[in-house]
Amino acid sequence: MGKRTAVATLREAIRLLELQQNAEREILKEQIKETYESLKLINLIKSSVNEITSSVELKGGFFELAISLLSGYLTKKVMVRAESKSFVKILGILLQYGVTSLVAQNAQLIKNLFSNLVDTIFKTNKEKETESASPSTEYTI
Repeated sequence: MGKRTAVATLREAIRLLELQQNAEREILKEQIKETYESLKLINLIKSSVNEITSSVELKGGFFELAISLLSGYLTKKVMVRAESKSFVKILGILLQYGVTSLVAQNAQLIKNLFSNLVDTIFKTNKEKETESASPSTEYTI
């Protein structure tokens, strides 16, 4: 009878190990699927973009870079026409470089000025709305 109990115990242990092996196999399959999905090019790009957009330092640097490049480009476009001569085009490139570097050096100041301007515009509009909405309560004696 002791043999039979040992055999039954071994069979039960084998069955439990097989169940554990099947469960681990399913977990491994899921991990392989997740790894495959995360290594797809589009998902790598998405995760990189998410990391960049979530970084405050990169946002500020990107904003400053974009503003300086845009201002330099717009300055060149305003000053130099497509049919301009070579000398004027060279002057336009130099002007673009100068404006770009000037804006890049003073990006924080420009950002603050623009922010104050926007605040002032919206503040005056809100004040006008508040004044027109609330009646005047001045008393004269």
